[in-house]
Amino acid sequence: MSFPGVGPQAGSPADAAMGPSDPQMAAMQNFMENCWTKSVMSGVMGFGMGGLFGMFMASLRVGFKDMGTRSYSMAKNFGKVGALFAGIECGIEGLRAKNDLGNGVAAGCLTGGILAKNAGPQAALGGCVAFAAFSAAIDAYMRSPKDE
Repeated sequence: MSFPGVGPQAGSPADAAMGPSDPQMAAMQNFMENCWTKSVMSGVMGFGMGGLFGMFMASLRVGFKDMGTRSYSMAKNFGKVGALFAGIECGIEGLRAKNDLGNGVAAGCLTGGILAKNAGPQAALGGCVAFAAFSAAIDAYMRSPKDE
């Protein structure tokens, strides 16, 4: 068994059982890298985060009465955005066979356009630009080298 900051002992049973050629580890890694898995996980996490955010916002505005309705509405919206963005980004990454800033920007543009499509072409373009810019900013920050 390995603790954070301490690697496994060379030749230990944990080292032999959990190597890169372990079929269970490979299956789990393939499952976690699947686009459907990423999309569903993002949707569920977005739903949970949106629910908490909606509960917090409703408690500031209206009180307990409207908290459930607002939190469910916010949860659905966050879940939809998370699932849509993650699924599109994973699909683009699979098509391009690259993991770079362009995937997130393209996924952000498509997600923003899809979410705003019912409001007309101008709103869809605005959503595309806004989501792409936000995604680029977040990706650039997350990919920046850490000062340690």
